[in-house]
Amino acid sequence: MARTERQQLGREGEDEALAHLTRHGLALVARNFLCKGGEIDLIMRDGAHLVFIEVRRRADTRHGGAAASITARKQQRMVRAAQVYLLRCAPLPPCRFDVVAIDGGQLRWLRNVLQM
Repeated sequence: MARTERQQLGREGEDEALAHLTRHGLALVARNFLCKGGEIDLIMRDGAHLVFIEVRRRADTRHGGAAASITARKQQRMVRAAQVYLLRCAPLPPCRFDVVAIDGGQLRWLRNVLQM
């Protein structure tokens, strides 16, 4: 359970993203996967693909918006976490990185945003 207001808002954003992606046929594999050096908000299956999803929520787009808040360092942490997760997968499935950006209540699903 989220302890702070910011954590609660993050959890609500993840819930909204999960519901949206599920409506579009993706199936949840794992939520909030943590490892040393990284974290993935949602891991889902889209057909044969394993999809690593970062969820970002911002009140508005004044400072570039939710998608723009994903820094190069965050991208590295996402890739590292995905690599750790994939160590348990045999054979390796095709993978992609998606972002669900929520700006002021407007949800955008950005597919295949990073290359491993």
